[in-house]
Parts: sequence; C-alpha cells; structure tokens
Amino acid sequence: MSQSLWLGLDVGTQSTKAIVLDAGTHQVIARASVPYDLIDGLPEGAAEQHPQTWADAVAAALNQISQQGVKLHDIKGVGVSGQQHGLVLLDQQGRPVRAAKLWCDTATAAEAEDLSKRFGRPVPTGFTASKILWVINHEPDQWARTGHVMLPHDYINYLLTGRLTMEVGDASGSGFFDPANRSFNRREVDLISPDLAAKLPELIEAPTPVGTVSANGSAWCGLAEDTLVAAGGGDNMMSAIGSGATTPGPVVLSLGTSGTVFACADQPVIDPDGLIAPFCSSAGDFLPLLCTMNVTAVTEEVREAFNLGHEQLTEQAAAIPAGSNGLLWLPYLAGERVPDLPRATGTLLGLRHGWLDPATLFRAAIEGTTLNLAWGAQRMQSLGVPITSIRLVGGGSKNPLWRQIAADLFNVPVTALEEPESAALGGALQTLWTHHRQTDPAADITNLAEPFIATGPSLKPNPDNAKTYASLFDRFVDALEDCYGSRD
Repeated sequence: MSQSLWLGLDVGTQSTKAIVLDAGTHQVIARASVPYDLIDGLPEGAAEQHPQTWADAVAAALNQISQQGVKLHDIKGVGVSGQQHGLVLLDQQGRPVRAAKLWCDTATAAEAEDLSKRFGRPVPTGFTASKILWVINHEPDQWARTGHVMLPHDYINYLLTGRLTMEVGDASGSGFFDPANRSFNRREVDLISPDLAAKLPELIEAPTPVGTVSANGSAWCGLAEDTLVAAGGGDNMMSAIGSGATTPGPVVLSLGTSGTVFACADQPVIDPDGLIAPFCSSAGDFLPLLCTMNVTAVTEEVREAFNLGHEQLTEQAAAIPAGSNGLLWLPYLAGERVPDLPRATGTLLGLRHGWLDPATLFRAAIEGTTLNLAWGAQRMQSLGVPITSIRLVGGGSKNPLWRQIAADLFNVPVTALEEPESAALGGALQTLWTHHRQTDPAADITNLAEPFIATGPSLKPNPDNAKTYASLFDRFVDALEDCYGSRD
C-alpha cells in the first residue's frame, strides 16, 4: 500500500520540530528537532531571533527527516505552526529588515501601555502591536524600510510559496484584530501608524491553502514543487488541532517554555481586562486562551543550577509533600503576561533552613508555575469556559510528577496525549484536512483528526493534595497582592 505522507512543522522559541504523518496507518513515521537560542547580549527584557535562524532550522529538520528514509518529494502537504506574536519585518524585496522581536520580549511594556490608552482597552505586552510601535519609536529608519509586516509562521509560509499572507488565527494575536469579524480592526491599525495598513498582508483562513511549494522553496528545503502548503497557524492554534480541541469540550493545558490553557468555543470570549485572549482558532471557530511566560524555563533553572537530570530531580521532588513544606515560588523570572506583570521578577516566600535543596526547589517551581496557570484558568472559568477535565501537552507533560500536580491543583482528571508535539501534529492534520476539503466541502477536521490523537491513562486528583493546593492557591493570590499589587 502506498504511503500518504503529511508534514507538520513547529517553529518555536527554543527549537524547530518536524513530524511526518502517514495518513494510511495513522502513525508518525519520522520526527526531527533542531535547537537554537535567543540572540545574546540584548538589553534587559529584549528577546529576539533572526528569521534566518528559523529558515536554517527548517532546512536542517527536513534533512534529518530525509536521513530517516523519508523521501521529501513523497510528502503531499505541509502545515506550519509558529510561535505567536513575533514581529517579522520584511523589505519590499521580502528580505528581513531586522531580527524578529518575540512574544517574550518585555522591552515593549511602555508601548503596550501607550496602545492601551489609544485603543481604550488593555493591550498585552506580548502581542505584536506593542513591538510594531517599539520599532516605530526606537528604530524609525527600520520602519521606513519595512514593506511587509509578518508573523513567524507566515514568514515560513512565504519562504515555501513566495506568497505574503497572514492566517486568521495567528493574526488574532496581533493586538489589532477583531475576532468577531475575523478581520483587522482598521481603527486600531491606524492608531498604531497611518502607514501600517499598507504593510499588512492578505488574510487567509484554513482550509484555504497558502498555495504550493515554489521552485525557490523547493531549492531551499527539499520538498517537491507544487507540494500543498496549508494556511498553518500559531502554535496554540495548531496545538488545539493536534490535541483534539476543535469542538467545545476538551480543555488543553500546555506546559512548554510558555504555558497555555485553551479550549474551542463557538463564539468569541471577550475579557474586559484583556487577560484571556479572544483568539480565533485555525479551524474555523474561536480559541479563548490564557498564556503565561514562565513554565519549563523555571524548572530548567533548577536543573541547571544543580546539574541534575530530570528523572533524578523528579524522583527527589516526589518525596517532598504537596506544598513544598511551605515554600511558595512566584515564578516571574521573565516578567509575566497573565497576570499582567511585564516588569516583575521571581519571588521565593516561606524559606526555612535546608529548603534551598534541589528537590524542594524543583517541586516549588512546578507548583508555582502551575498555580499561576490556575490563577488565569479561574478567570477563564468566570468568563464561561468550563474546566471539567484537562488534556496535557508540551514538554512538561512528559514529567509524571507534573501530571499529578496538575490533576491535584486543578482538581480535575488530567490526561496526557501520547504525541507531545501537538502543534507539529496539528500542522500535519491541518494540511490533510485542507487536502480533503478540495474534493469534499463537508470534510470535518474533528472527525478527520480523531484517529490520529492518542491519549494515555487519565490521572485523578488526590483528595488530600487537592485540599492542600486549594489552601495554597489562596495563599498564592494573597501573595500576588502583597508582592505586586495584583489580585484576580
């Protein structure tokens, strides 16, 4: 039986990942990962990468795939997931003007405050809008050279096809988008800059494809000319597809560099304080989402400080009781987005002699980052998004202690997905859906994706630990007020 191969790419902050899905067997038959770092030596709060870093990583990942015996010319389609909110500026010839400012860049906090006043609503620091205004304010010559404003995954689509577009789901994280009408908010676009509208590309929405791989795209990455290129989307939108959250019901908790909680909704969910993002999905619906900036990077700080492996740290931390003996970590090592504390720093509360050991700190890091996600999830619930069970994805989902802590802290059953790279899987599934819709207008992405999404066993909350974490959550909320003046 001939193979039906579909490629998913996830161009993230720490690495680019690729998977090849065989639609006939419902199996991932090859995978690759290419790591990279942020640009060193930038001012405090700045976080940037050069778009060429992503382009090189995509080419390297596909080379890894080909070395595993997959013929790249046999791949029928590709869907690209990318880190959200990053600002990619291209000149009129399609060349990057400067390095991309990323979602985790908090040097644009003043611009976010300025735009919040202009718009009459909160604009998160992480969104693209503040980064555009930062360039206008601090690098006017670079802005004058800019012909096109792009997002990271759309830039990869451009390299593949030669077509300048912006996908609706990813665009809804720009900060100047109207999710209800699924279009740019022209008033807000003009309030950022009168010449911004002319620099924005055409909006597209899945299952409409971007196009096919061009001759230049083929020469760059090795895929065959005319390979289908789906619309793609932001990493959270693609993760929603890859975790089965394309219909109201499942709530997904993603534990990666950033942390997210999101669910599919059939109408926009608008937070008057702007903490819950009113995103569009990349499958035709809406994706209310909260995002925190400090998750696995915090646990990595502990691991690197003590030069211990994940398994050893996890085993030691599992012996520490729930609540980390009273040590509470407010985990804002990179500032924070939810709650909106871009200038915050991390805080350890309740220290006693002997508690600066790796086991206690590792558990406190897991608890602190998960408490912060729960703080945002409580707000999401208040806006009408129920959380009765959770699907867990991302790097942190591989940790058995973290999975149980999430079940205990949220006090709902937690199920880890067997494919941790849900965003790359979502890219592959979106392009498969795009292919099917070309001949069957009724093809449904939820039904199409279901056979490919495997889940592990469900973890139930430990009742005693759940009580401990309920009290700890109240302490966490009080600590936010005491330390940062922030309360839900």
